[in-house]
Amino acid sequence: MKHFLNEDFFKIVTQIVSANKTLDEWSEMESDDMFQAEGYVGGFDATEEEFCFSVFIDSFEYWFQLSLDDILKLDYFSKSLYVDLLPADNI
Repeated sequence: MKHFLNEDFFKIVTQIVSANKTLDEWSEMESDDMFQAEGYVGGFDATEEEFCFSVFIDSFEYWFQLSLDDILKLDYFSKSLYVDLLPADNI
């Protein structure tokens, strides 16, 4: 399932980018709920070496992951920024 990343998610992106941390630094402060914005909860997973997020759509929970490089490349003004979602019960 494709999901459009909305303005609320980009509030999280801004926090991650402004933290200006390396992959190793993110790994040292691993947390699954460090970032929260309307509809999104997530944090950095050191095992996956990616940011993992959940989002609820129509009362169902879905997950997606983005690498630090992906986060740094995100274009806030993109009108077609989608991620692939996986149902949380399949993880």
